[in-house]
Amino acid sequence: MTTTTAPERTDPAAPPATAPPAGPAAWRRIAAAGWPPAAFALLLGAGWQLMAVLAGSVLVPGLGEIADRFGEIVVGGDVLGELGVTLARVCLGFALAFAAALVVGIAMGRHPVVRRFFEPAVLLGLTVPGLVWALLCVIWFGVGLANPVLAVALSAAPALTLNVYQGIRALPGELLEMTHVYRFSPWRRLRYLWLPALQPALFSGARLGLSLSWKVIVLVEIFGLSSGVGYQLNNEFAAQSVAGVLSWTLLFGAVMALLEYGLLQNLERRLTRWRKAVSV
Repeated sequence: MTTTTAPERTDPAAPPATAPPAGPAAWRRIAAAGWPPAAFALLLGAGWQLMAVLAGSVLVPGLGEIADRFGEIVVGGDVLGELGVTLARVCLGFALAFAAALVVGIAMGRHPVVRRFFEPAVLLGLTVPGLVWALLCVIWFGVGLANPVLAVALSAAPALTLNVYQGIRALPGELLEMTHVYRFSPWRRLRYLWLPALQPALFSGARLGLSLSWKVIVLVEIFGLSSGVGYQLNNEFAAQSVAGVLSWTLLFGAVMALLEYGLLQNLERRLTRWRKAVSV
């Protein structure tokens, strides 16, 4: 004779089970993700200090002198204001470039006539140096907001457009046929097909576009504006302060690192968590 046991009854009033708190394993994962950038920074700092000692020149300041000037800038100046002005200009120009690249890149990937029409413009935009766009926009638009925004957009849009176009060309034909059979509207195709499939291309293009935008905005602020990080770099250059130039460069790099590690990587992980991770 066999006996069966009744299933364990749960109390409906009992609180739901919660996940265990983060333990040492979670901290180990965080440390494992953070040590490579920290190791690179330490190695870079040690290499610079060694070069400064060997050079023995005021043109190659040591880490102590750079740290002193860095502290003076942070404590005595309007650092947040200058960085905020530059960041706002970059964001506006990048948003304009991103919107234009999304429209043109999708159209180039879907229609051969559009691709052939815009190919010379993309090629020209990729080959023209950012310095040229900076000088032209200073001449055309003066010291207004249109100057840095359009210079950034003109510099970043070609690379972004090329990334979007290549992402569209890599889409499986079966998915395109499915959207045609089910008669998806353009908005539904953009939302459910193109944007999810283009996420890797969009994030790689965003990183490339932001790096180009930062380089161009500094040139624009050096040549034609009276505020921002580029303007401060020009002042340090006029004073022949290498430590000051490097300090503003470090602040500039800190903003880029914050955008990369604090925004882009977290957003990418959140939007692509549905993708299957493969580890071989």
